Amino acid sequence: MTELVLVRHGETEWNRIGKVQGRTDIPLNDTGRGQARATGERLVGTRVDAVVSSPLSRAAETARIIADELGIGDVEVVDELVERDYGRAEGMTDADVAREFGGRLQALESREATVERVTPALLAVADRHPGERVLVVSHGGVIGSLVRAATRWTWPPRGERIENGSDHVFRVVDDAAGVPGLELVSFAGRPWSRDLLPPEDAALSRD
Repeated sequence: MTELVLVRHGETEWNRIGKVQGRTDIPLNDTGRGQARATGERLVGTRVDAVVSSPLSRAAETARIIADELGIGDVEVVDELVERDYGRAEGMTDADVAREFGGRLQALESREATVERVTPALLAVADRHPGERVLVVSHGGVIGSLVRAATRWTWPPRGERIENGSDHVFRVVDDAAGVPGLELVSFAGRPWSRDLLPPEDAALSRD
């Protein structure tokens, strides 16, 4: 069974000052590089067979730093792992979002569309690495969308973010019809299981 360890890239200056950061290619700052090294050090001694990254430089550099810590040579770049498209909100601060959108971020790409874009790419990565444990460096909007989809929109708990450098483990499993999908195993080091799923007909917010 293939496992995918999804890691959010380290901090950038836009992260630090609270700007909405989608597909603008903002590099890591020194804090972000330190976070990437800390993530790599934390994963030393765990199984990681390959490292994959979003094409944006903040993710690619994070992946390279982690791969070096783990003694892994090549980093595979997968274009579909790029961050969500935030449209007009790109580069805005929280104050800008409050003024322009009433405090509710209006992304050009919905969470559902993000999941539809990224899931096939991750399943393709799993197909290339059967039975392996693959570290995937991506973005907060991507990882948060995948976590929500895997938990019927109940996680992360309200007010909790996908932190820079955090890791979230998924496994590839087949449903009753034999169709592969992603199942959440742990969120930022905390175990998660299907027992925590709400009823399928529960009315849940998809924010």
